[in-house]
Amino acid sequence: MKKFLLLFSVFFCMVAAAESGYDLWLRYPALGNSSVKSSYTKFTSISIDAAAATTTVLEREFLMALKGILSVKPSIYKGFNASAAVFVVPAAVAVQQKWMAASDTNSLGQEGFKMKSITFLGRQRLLITANTDAGLLYGSFQWLRMMASQQPITKLDTVCKPSLQWRMLNHWDNLTRTVERGYAGGSIWNWQTLPDYIDQRYIDYARANASIGINATVLTNVNANATTLTAPYLQKVKALADVFRPYHIKVFLTARFSAPIEIGHLKTADPYDPAVQQWWKDKAKEIYTLIPDFGGFLVKANSEGQPGPQNYGRNHADGANLLANAVKPYGGTIIWRAFVYSNESPDDRFKQPYAEFVPLDGKFTSNVLLQVKNGPIDFQPREPFHPLFGAMPKTPTMMEFQLTQEYLGFSTHLVYLAPMFKEVLNTDTYQPRQGSTVAKVIDGSTFGYSSTGMAGVSNIGSDLNWTGHPFAQANWYALGRLAWNPSLSAESIATEWIKQSFSNDAATVATISKIMLRSHEAVVNYMTPLGLHHIMGYGHHYGPAPWFKEASREDWNCTYFHKADSIGIGFNRTATGTNALVQYAPLVQANWNVLAITNKKWLTWFHHVPWQYKLGDGKTFWDELCLQYQWGVGEVRQMKQQWQTVAKQVDADRFRQVNMLLNIQEKEAIWWKDACLSYFQTFSKKPYPAGVEPPAQSLEYYQQLSFPYAPGNSH
Repeated sequence: MKKFLLLFSVFFCMVAAAESGYDLWLRYPALGNSSVKSSYTKFTSISIDAAAATTTVLEREFLMALKGILSVKPSIYKGFNASAAVFVVPAAVAVQQKWMAASDTNSLGQEGFKMKSITFLGRQRLLITANTDAGLLYGSFQWLRMMASQQPITKLDTVCKPSLQWRMLNHWDNLTRTVERGYAGGSIWNWQTLPDYIDQRYIDYARANASIGINATVLTNVNANATTLTAPYLQKVKALADVFRPYHIKVFLTARFSAPIEIGHLKTADPYDPAVQQWWKDKAKEIYTLIPDFGGFLVKANSEGQPGPQNYGRNHADGANLLANAVKPYGGTIIWRAFVYSNESPDDRFKQPYAEFVPLDGKFTSNVLLQVKNGPIDFQPREPFHPLFGAMPKTPTMMEFQLTQEYLGFSTHLVYLAPMFKEVLNTDTYQPRQGSTVAKVIDGSTFGYSSTGMAGVSNIGSDLNWTGHPFAQANWYALGRLAWNPSLSAESIATEWIKQSFSNDAATVATISKIMLRSHEAVVNYMTPLGLHHIMGYGHHYGPAPWFKEASREDWNCTYFHKADSIGIGFNRTATGTNALVQYAPLVQANWNVLAITNKKWLTWFHHVPWQYKLGDGKTFWDELCLQYQWGVGEVRQMKQQWQTVAKQVDADRFRQVNMLLNIQEKEAIWWKDACLSYFQTFSKKPYPAGVEPPAQSLEYYQQLSFPYAPGNSH
């Protein structure tokens, strides 16, 4: 019996110590005995002077964090207490105590905070202060982040505030709990048990978002269902809003433009119809009566079959302003997506959003933001920045990134997306002048936008670790950190995340950071090198299918985008082709208009490149294409080898999980290389260059592969 109990005890301890990934970057692992720990233990009594809800949230977080990091139970005082070592207090209190000047409070804004080392009553203390409870929350999470990543917390004097007003997740979740382009299980929203059952996961979701500054969430799919606007479902939305409010997260819903017909029983949804206008005003009043801090609506209209104002001969401004006027009395916001394309437009799909929205610049109501994807096609592994950034000086444009890896190997591929995000944010639009980067456009500094924002299409699901792949958590984290401060580097964000999620060991951090920072370039190269795009499997977008040409519309075919023939490959978007380049500023056009000076990563985005074209290093384009595919495969193999070196520093469960996923990634990288090169060789008629492994199977083998149940479709 004793032997049994001993074995059970050992087993229980092993299970209890296992890492599931559920805690995300909020693990708060214990520090060993060190000088860092001794410096932290001076700050284990905390005075919190905030509203009751915020105080409750902070008290719970401080207790959890300090018990985990320092193995102590901190003393928490509600209200101002002079004996505390840490003061989490409003700016008015800090001014009263002469810890800061009254004029300094203006620098904090509505969500910013100040963190300052002070001497009070002869002792060293720490001040976290802000004008609002939201700022106190963000400042407290920043302090805990610093401790979890073993940063110095003495001699501080810094002001930190968000660059963007809306820092948002867009969930493509359906009421059926399926998730369109979801690769981490089902939806975390259980609409069946709401509003009466509040899952702990909702609270932990709010904690995670607040810890990285995300302040808004869109609960439902952009391919909207009008049912969410009915009274029973609004009660469910209210329950979630109540959970999120203490974490200063506002709830948005997607609005189906035809809702006045579908649930309002009107004969039209025409934005000029007085009955339609009144219906939306009444609906807004109903929602704001239930949820006074409701954020507003995100709308996808007249795109991919969704209804919209163009159904009635109206334009996007007419549709957006209809909803904007309905929510404006309550301080609500309308976010109108610029992702539009239709069968009726025979021109290059690249060009349609610009053509539809630029003529409407200045015609949108002041509480409308235009949400623009990072690139002009559709979340491809690499895209040039969207030409709408910089082209709408009178209409706020906000960024839409995709966290869920629809075109990046789903949740089985390790792809750290911050380098891709930064590539876009740092690109100069040259509108209206040099130095007008995408980041400076969306943060309002270029055109003085009154509203700003950044959204990420969520990669969150019901999987125990939230995101499927353990490293996909880093993309959620990076979205929040870059929305707060777009100038942060991909490397610094990776380091923060690794230290909180895996280890503070310097060698381990360096190794994992190297894997993460090279992962995006690797995926681009084994999927879509040298500017190739949209050559994934039809519908589900899983795996390579550059041969696909059976779709009902031309721009759903892979062959439409690469246009491979006996001469070469690529989509000519210069003046001799579709002239999509004319939508950019002249200095941007100059970078991409001439084949000889175009950076090789954009070659087939803008040019039909001959197979025999000589690159700067003397290689032919065909040889370079083959070598890029091979390089991508080699990088995955390097990632696998590097991951092996951290086996003793990373918990066994997540080490094994990532190891298995890297094996899948290597297998699929080889599949991409072999399938694409086999197909493109039928046009080039060239041999593979030295160093390129020949395909393992025939082209016919790859073409007959079928994946009817690949995850991520909404049905």
